Amino acid sequence: QVQLVESGGGLVQPGGSLRLSCVVSGSPLDYYAIGWFRQAPGKEREGIACVSSADGTITYSDSAKGRFTFSRNNAKSTVYLDVKNLRPEDTAAYFCAADARYPPRALCALSEGEYTYWGQGTQVTVSS
Repeated sequence: QVQLVESGGGLVQPGGSLRLSCVVSGSPLDYYAIGWFRQAPGKEREGIACVSSADGTITYSDSAKGRFTFSRNNAKSTVYLDVKNLRPEDTAAYFCAADARYPPRALCALSEGEYTYWGQGTQVTVSS
């Protein structure tokens, strides 16, 4: 049973930074491709970044490059999403998701349909 639990969201002023965490349980972390997604009210879920279980390659969406950093700590079974220079349009619920397919994709996907397991999300609100 794979479980994902996000944390680290909150209210942040524009220009601030946050670190979101996602603890993954079930199997060793590097068994999974892990993705970070977000969903703003009234909008579709958007892929931000992901890590491949094949070789650990990290992929970012074009809109995430430069302000978002994906990292993972296999020993803690935790992945992180660091966000800097937050903007009001970053306000959304942020989710992590896991894909346990084998053999793994060479590159992870930023499409929500490629992920089977999801966390409950953590809310990020950027406002002054």
